[in-house]
Amino acid sequence: MTPILILTTVFLYFAFLLYISFRAKRNATNAAFFSGNRQSRWYVVAFAMIGASISGVTFVSVPGMVAQSGFGYLQLMLGFIVGQCIIAYVLVPLFYRIGLTSVYEYLQNRFGKTSYVTGAWFFFLSKMLGAAVRLFLVCATLQLLAFGPLGIPFACNVAVSVFFVWLYTHEGGVKSVLWADTMKTCCLIAAVVLCIFFIANSMDLSFSALLKNITSSPMSHAFHFEDVNDKQYFWKQFLAGIFTMIATTGLDQDMMQRNLSCKNSRESQKNMLLSIVLQLIVVSAFLMLGVLLYQFASAKGIEATGDKLFPAVATGGYLPLVVGFLFIIGLVASAYNAAGSALTALTTSFTLDVLGRKSDDEQQTTRTRKGVHIGMAVTMMVVILVFNVFNNTSVVDAVYTLASYTYGPILGLFAFGLLTHRAVNDRYIPLVAIASPLLCYFIDCHSEQWFNGYRFSYELLLMNALFTFIGLCLLIKKGTRA
Repeated sequence: MTPILILTTVFLYFAFLLYISFRAKRNATNAAFFSGNRQSRWYVVAFAMIGASISGVTFVSVPGMVAQSGFGYLQLMLGFIVGQCIIAYVLVPLFYRIGLTSVYEYLQNRFGKTSYVTGAWFFFLSKMLGAAVRLFLVCATLQLLAFGPLGIPFACNVAVSVFFVWLYTHEGGVKSVLWADTMKTCCLIAAVVLCIFFIANSMDLSFSALLKNITSSPMSHAFHFEDVNDKQYFWKQFLAGIFTMIATTGLDQDMMQRNLSCKNSRESQKNMLLSIVLQLIVVSAFLMLGVLLYQFASAKGIEATGDKLFPAVATGGYLPLVVGFLFIIGLVASAYNAAGSALTALTTSFTLDVLGRKSDDEQQTTRTRKGVHIGMAVTMMVVILVFNVFNNTSVVDAVYTLASYTYGPILGLFAFGLLTHRAVNDRYIPLVAIASPLLCYFIDCHSEQWFNGYRFSYELLLMNALFTFIGLCLLIKKGTRA
């Protein structure tokens, strides 16, 4: 595909997003921006959540990582399923019963104002860094395929991308995000299914031969029980998947903003259970695609690997033009929708939680919300540019490593609040929340030396939450209950 054709495809998709935003902003209020007025149909949210869970990281990196880790990502996915069930049957009823707009309001009810703001700030840090990493990946890919060959600098690429993300979410909020995610899900499923079809067809593989070809490949090895020191060890990945899902979905304003837009907790539960099953199917398809991509690249003499493999095959003229078109649509849909939902959630949390602007003063809240929305967009752009300077690691690994450090204190706060009934000294909670990830980082740096070669993986999240929990135990007020 030529750079002009790629950019045309991108702008056509943005035009569609703007149309969605125009439809969603009719009768838009702050309640509609923050929670969709609690009128979303559960099956629409379930379908949209497939796309919401699949960012540009999954779309590009998961197929590329099978050469190194095989189908090991499925170990994490099994943990995700358990974590999603815990969210559906523990957190969702609680949040609906309290009537939360922001999930961090629970921390104020349970501990106090300082805890509330601490949770909101850690979410801000987590989501801003995570969204920036994801959008960075797509901007870097588009720079390689389109902006770079046209002589357009990376900073301009990022500025245009963030501007369009801001534009389509600045009025409709979560309503725009849900409908955009629905379209995104359609694009992703079509992209992966048709890419598999065209690659299999070019390799003269029937359906049965395709399945045999994939299952017989060493890259389809999924479960690792051999070496406890290995980052791919099953129980590391499985347990990390459970708590990563709880932290990054159940305690994440971005993801729960969609789930809490259903009419009631029962409908939200049905949405979550259906969506996680569908996500498992779609992720499995991405892994299968990864095996085919490596086999196709080997046959054609393509040297690209990792994150560069899928773009090289899809847009390199080796397959019909529609494959490149689907890749660009899937990439754009996965990344920009994720950035748009993150921007909406960051605006919601910062407006309600950090600044304390409640929706009872509609005009003042609207002015504050719009100002915060612009500020979040500018901050995201700056973080992406900084990440571009210092990035030197796998994008998938970077996203989940960041989550391990920044979501850990949030998970610890909620765990203590739900599992105990003790009151704590609220004003010292920020010290605990900062000390826990620092202690985790120190231990991680010396783990191989101290623990006979043991290397931590995403279970850092659980250790981080545990340290936060222990720190809160030290702050318990004697003789008091919450």
